Amino acid sequence: MVAPSFEIVTTLTITDAKKNLGKWLTAAVKGEDIGILAEATVVALRPVEVEATDYVWREYGVAPAELDAFIAADNARIEKMRREGKFIILPNNLEEALEKIAGHRPRRAKTPARAAKRTVASTSC
Repeated sequence: MVAPSFEIVTTLTITDAKKNLGKWLTAAVKGEDIGILAEATVVALRPVEVEATDYVWREYGVAPAELDAFIAADNARIEKMRREGKFIILPNNLEEALEKIAGHRPRRAKTPARAAKRTVASTSC
């Protein structure tokens, strides 16, 4: 008969966990079993794998099957904004970049009313 093996779980109150959170996170990453008591429930502290599709779902609500279409549509939107001059090229120097941003005024899109005024003004000359 094989004797049962028991794993030791370090169980903490929320207050104790908060006091040394970095220590407990490091221990969990190294594979130690850490549990935090939330009333009568022990909640495990352990690392999890996060995939890019998981991120896209959480941030944008895009399912893995929709990811390729989402990326294509977003790339098209970015390209359109680039062609319209809505992006500015920033220098590598932070101070110069901040100066350029502070002085940047985005071009206003021509509304139908503005375009009509311009046409009327140019024909009346």
